[in-house]
Amino acid sequence: MALAVVLLSISVLLISPAHSLTCTSQRLTNNKKPYDSCLDLPTLSSYLHYTYNATNSSLSIAFVSTPASPDGWVAWAINPTAKGMAGSQALIALKSSGSLVVKTYNIISYSNLTESKLSFQTWDLKAESGASGTTVIYGKLKVPEKAETLNQVWQVGAQVANGHPMKHEFKQANLQAKGPLNLVKKPGSLTPASAPTPGTPGSPGVPSPDRGGQSMIRANVVGLFMGLVLFLVTVSAL
Repeated sequence: MALAVVLLSISVLLISPAHSLTCTSQRLTNNKKPYDSCLDLPTLSSYLHYTYNATNSSLSIAFVSTPASPDGWVAWAINPTAKGMAGSQALIALKSSGSLVVKTYNIISYSNLTESKLSFQTWDLKAESGASGTTVIYGKLKVPEKAETLNQVWQVGAQVANGHPMKHEFKQANLQAKGPLNLVKKPGSLTPASAPTPGTPGSPGVPSPDRGGQSMIRANVVGLFMGLVLFLVTVSAL
């Protein structure tokens, strides 16, 4: 009986990392039907669910992340001219007058966040609190006709003042929160460098079921599992 309990416990450990840390395990309440694709973003414990409609060049998204503090903010953006935050067109979820809302910002520079309409059309913007302290941004936006790849940026911050987001930290995880969003190929997980080498896991279209670090975790758990099984079999034979 004890042996069975130990083996069952280790089996749960073996399975859980792959399912608890990937977007495919998340359940979103606001969308009427599942999104076509989802992407495990490589930094800031963030995820993107999305559906691209090529017939009308529209993109439906649900961005999931955790604010840097309970009173902080999360943001997802498209940069039409560059790959970083400066110049991006952002959807930012924050608390304003006690309610969770989505505001649109033109990020002129890191020190100049201007609340304004974006350079592309948006609609159905909404934010809600998700599981385990996460915040979910829902929205639809118009993308350039026949676009295949977009420059996406995401971010989290700890403070909101007078209904506006304050500066985020400039740690490595924050600075690497950017990467391509491929609209026409099935996504894999992005790499922290945000510039995957063609043909390697993390490149668009190349299967990569594990987020950064999950492969190592799984390998370690497998090794532990096999070692313990061998030990228990040896003890039973004595």
